[in-house]
Amino acid sequence: MKGYVFHGVGEAAWEDVPDPAVKEPTDAIVRIDAVTICGTDLHILKGDVPEVRPGTVLGHEAVGEIVETGGDVRTVRPGDRVLVSCITACGRCAYCRQAAYGQCLGGGGWILGHLIDGTQAEYVRVPHADLSVHPLPGGMDSADAVLLADIFPTAYEVGVLNGRVAPGDTVAVVGAGPVGLAAIATARLFSPERIIAVDLAPARLETARRLGADAVADAGEDPEQLIADLTGGLGADVAIEAVGVPETFELCTRAVRPGGRVANVGVHGTPATLHLETLWIRNVTLTTGLVDSYSTPTLLRMATAGRLPTSALVTHTFPLDAMPEAYDVFAQAADTGALKVVLGAERHDTVAIPTA
Repeated sequence: MKGYVFHGVGEAAWEDVPDPAVKEPTDAIVRIDAVTICGTDLHILKGDVPEVRPGTVLGHEAVGEIVETGGDVRTVRPGDRVLVSCITACGRCAYCRQAAYGQCLGGGGWILGHLIDGTQAEYVRVPHADLSVHPLPGGMDSADAVLLADIFPTAYEVGVLNGRVAPGDTVAVVGAGPVGLAAIATARLFSPERIIAVDLAPARLETARRLGADAVADAGEDPEQLIADLTGGLGADVAIEAVGVPETFELCTRAVRPGGRVANVGVHGTPATLHLETLWIRNVTLTTGLVDSYSTPTLLRMATAGRLPTSALVTHTFPLDAMPEAYDVFAQAADTGALKVVLGAERHDTVAIPTA
């Protein structure tokens, strides 16, 4: 089969790789119908995730069909159409018993495209399949469903729920990429007074408005002042960091009000300064986290009912074997307008490049 293989910093290729096989009785083999590219994949290519060894197939999000299962798999069977979660869960360890699947001690957590071969291939082996794949409704579009493998659970759990967004809050979302936009969409479920989106790209800020942001701020034009002006000088109740660079993290800590919450979602590859000399007295709560994906069944039901704007985030679609081209488009998002790039879904006959 073919897969997109990491060969070292800045190097990857769509090439022949061995077909996956069932190794454990809890495994499932999934034939890939649709995959997407994550910002974390770009971090891997930049060298920010040194645990990924050369020779690893990248990718941790997919929709596909079960073609084979181990003898202990009970919840799915060959022929089932499933969502492959970005997080694998053994279901038995101390963390899994608390639904903290991202910290799984039983061979799970974030392993696909990280510690073992991932989903950007024609087939993938999914360990602990009973808790790591989710059956999909027959009518759900693959390009929409694949967004529930990572970005929506991540935005919802690590951003909105960790940030304890509540009715009447002012929520500042710093970074209007796919995860930031998903945070805007899911924050709206809690009836905040206002959502403020911060980004450098005008096209992304316009998408943020369409998804529910009440105000937008150019990151290069003093967004702290806009947040202060809209809150009577207090600052945001919740600041969600959705980029993963020191500047945006530190902006969030400055833009949040006393007693507020900073929810860091971005993947950081370099150190950021934590200014405890000013934060300690302000009663600020700071959370970090890897998604646990415990919310995926709930989000699937909401998406099926049309309550999540998944389609609005898919800007480019490609056939599966156009992986290098798709990576280029996604990596050059400032020029291409890319949000989520989906490969292999039925609508790959049109490749849209929105204008700013």
